[in-house]
Amino acid sequence: MKAAQFSEFGGPEVLEIVDLPDPHPGPGQVRIVVHAAGISATDWKLRKGLLSFGAGLPQTTGRDVAGVVDEVGEGVTDVAVGDRVFGVSDDGAGAAELALLTYRAIIPPSLGFIDAAALPVALETATRALDQLSVAAGTTLFINGASGGIGSTAVQLAVARGARVIGSASAPNQGYLSLLGAEPVTYGDGMVEQVRALVLSGVDVALDVAGSGVLPQLIDLAGGPQNVVTLADFEGSAEHGVLFSNGFLGHAFHALAEVGELIETGRFWLPVDRTFPLAGITQAHRTSEQGRVRGRLVLVIG
Repeated sequence: MKAAQFSEFGGPEVLEIVDLPDPHPGPGQVRIVVHAAGISATDWKLRKGLLSFGAGLPQTTGRDVAGVVDEVGEGVTDVAVGDRVFGVSDDGAGAAELALLTYRAIIPPSLGFIDAAALPVALETATRALDQLSVAAGTTLFINGASGGIGSTAVQLAVARGARVIGSASAPNQGYLSLLGAEPVTYGDGMVEQVRALVLSGVDVALDVAGSGVLPQLIDLAGGPQNVVTLADFEGSAEHGVLFSNGFLGHAFHALAEVGELIETGRFWLPVDRTFPLAGITQAHRTSEQGRVRGRLVLVIG
């Protein structure tokens, strides 16, 4: 099968398309013919060596995938050959013609493969963070970096829970945040003052998706470090006593199986900003790393 991998850490140019042996599912796994694969910040941080999940070199890439089951492993009863599924690729090898999945769900009827491939990691990451912050009806939540894939997801999931959401984004994305159900503010200088103009006493909890060194401001807005979670500032989390939410450790997977109702009733939508062919993965990584993406980037494979 064709797959993307890198043999050294570095910029997008280290990615290459290679021929790898076709994988086959073990117990509990299914194999899918990949139709689309999402690109996330985790992918390029691993490629640059900024993150490590213990994998050596050469290393495959890609976690979000959507496709059609063509082989099932021992003990699999939740899906069958021919089913359309989306999920998280085992071993981070989703940017390929075939992928193995342990964590998966049936794609909601109204979603195509491209839209489905945008969801898994963003959906589970956002759900985990909202759970850690105990976001529920009546909660006032501030999200720093609300217009990207995870931020957009967190906004909508929090609104669906009955929370009031205030989100920061660049000026061109203010209308987009309003469409998702958030009250927008512009990040940068004056952000805290904009939030306090909406909620004088501050917010109940805050989620940092973008990093950018704002944890002290978020702690001030939310009344203490115990009310803040960051997905992007590991060093700042240690310095300021904020929870850094990393990977899927300690998180019970459930979001993919539950999101179908929100999608089918029009309460959840994660836009795909751009698509690329598998051979265009270098440009896809470059675009993701540059930021300013509204929603997600997706590779179209089959």
